[in-house]
Amino acid sequence: MIVPRLPASLLLALAAFAACTGPEPDASAPVDEIDEIFARWDSPESPGCALSVSRSGNVLLSRAWGMADLEHGVPNTPATIFEGGSVAKQFTSAAVILLALDGKLSLDDDVRMHVPEVPDYGHTITLRHMMTHTSGLRDWGSVASIAGWGRGQRSHRHAHVLEIVGRQSALNFEPGHEYSYSNTGYNLLAVVVDRVSGIPFARFSRERIFEPLGMTDTQWRDDYRRIVPRRSTAYSATGGGYVIDRPIEHVHGNGGILSTVGDMQIWNAALTDGRLGGEEFVAMMHERAILNDGRRISYAGGLRVASFAGVPSVTHTGSTAGYRGFAGRYPEQELSVALLCNAGDANPGGLGGQVARAFLGDEAASAPPPAEGVALAAAELEAVTGLYREVDTGDPLRITLEEGMLRVGNQPLVARSPGEFQVGGSERRLVLRAGAGGERPTIDEYTGEHYDNTWEPVDDFAPGADALAAYVGSYRSDDAETTLVVTVEEGGLVIRRRPDARFELQPVYEHTFNAGGLGGIRFAMGADGRASEFGLRQSRVYDLRFRRVGGS
Repeated sequence: MIVPRLPASLLLALAAFAACTGPEPDASAPVDEIDEIFARWDSPESPGCALSVSRSGNVLLSRAWGMADLEHGVPNTPATIFEGGSVAKQFTSAAVILLALDGKLSLDDDVRMHVPEVPDYGHTITLRHMMTHTSGLRDWGSVASIAGWGRGQRSHRHAHVLEIVGRQSALNFEPGHEYSYSNTGYNLLAVVVDRVSGIPFARFSRERIFEPLGMTDTQWRDDYRRIVPRRSTAYSATGGGYVIDRPIEHVHGNGGILSTVGDMQIWNAALTDGRLGGEEFVAMMHERAILNDGRRISYAGGLRVASFAGVPSVTHTGSTAGYRGFAGRYPEQELSVALLCNAGDANPGGLGGQVARAFLGDEAASAPPPAEGVALAAAELEAVTGLYREVDTGDPLRITLEEGMLRVGNQPLVARSPGEFQVGGSERRLVLRAGAGGERPTIDEYTGEHYDNTWEPVDDFAPGADALAAYVGSYRSDDAETTLVVTVEEGGLVIRRRPDARFELQPVYEHTFNAGGLGGIRFAMGADGRASEFGLRQSRVYDLRFRRVGGS
């Protein structure tokens, strides 16, 4: 029998893949359980992840799965360099805090002291607001995406960020009013470091953070075209396979950190023992934001300080293009987890949590059983069902009754009393205020650490073909520098954007539609019965106004 000879390149790839697990794990490490968590990426035909776990500064496990480069057969190893997505934000916070400790700025400085390109909205936006996502600044990438030039379609630089921020006519909300994740603040913080230090942010980070800590494999992706030895290629899953999905942008500070799991362990240790900036630095990194109403939230200096499985935790996830990242510390157990992936179908928070549970063992609390609540009559449940509108934002909320259980989306509503419901196992509570004359109730939503909402009942909207003509026309936003054209096609409203984007509008409630990936659309009607403008809302951009133009 003739045995076919495998190509030398394939033999090398398979040999390297077999050796990519790193040094021998500690005897106490739950290796089999960890391998099972990452089994779906343990293949020479898929991208994957690298993981490092340490306790009390001692590495318990250093391991990798899948391929760093599918085209050239290069496997992932613990020494592979990945991009960590928003895990980067803690490094940006660290740079700003080091300058604060140097006496060169204050976290309570108005951003306009350092970046006068930011418009004057009549409110002070501090560096601390931007560090904790409480600034109210619109996310610049979301605005760019609305115009058809999202972060995957254009090689944005910080000059683009400043230009987009400079033409925004409004904030999402008054600074400090609520938490809303915004990359804008972190890109502006990188610019602040540039200007206050007098050297580029990437160089400042290298000289003040990476080199002093011995993080020799860490740098910023300030030029995505630069050759970086041992860097993985990122991939997104599609049609049963993978396509290359690497960032094509130069902006950094919000993301763009290139590192290894070993270097991330060094960083986790520095955030624990103060080896970089002392105890004051560590305290400032972990200081959680306080909202205007006095509530303290879990977000600090690019870190989420909370609890996981019943133990205190300090974590952050990251996602950029096909890269994923997770950095987590569990201080009472002196446990540290660093996870980096080049597989877009990896859930970094979920994977990091599974790894943490495996190493916490009996110290991790079991998932709480579903709340049982109290039994309510069918008529009491039916009286709550239907469509609601948030009074400030216009966001819709639909409550359904399925097999005797009220639901919001896929979350069950557990009755704590006839007038109060808990959303799933979360801190969210819906408290009913009785409606007048037998109408459905108004609902006050309490979210724990975030902004509370009030929902009023509204009716579903099913406009006839004749009514749709009132919305047809061209609408312009100078904030987004784009024009959207509303037309009627095949009996329904459609928004078109140059050159070929098309979004179908699904009616929600009166004058309000869901435009799919574009966001929620709420029209304002003029005295002539035609729409004069509409507000577009996404999760990171509130009420971006488009006004009718051209007499259309």
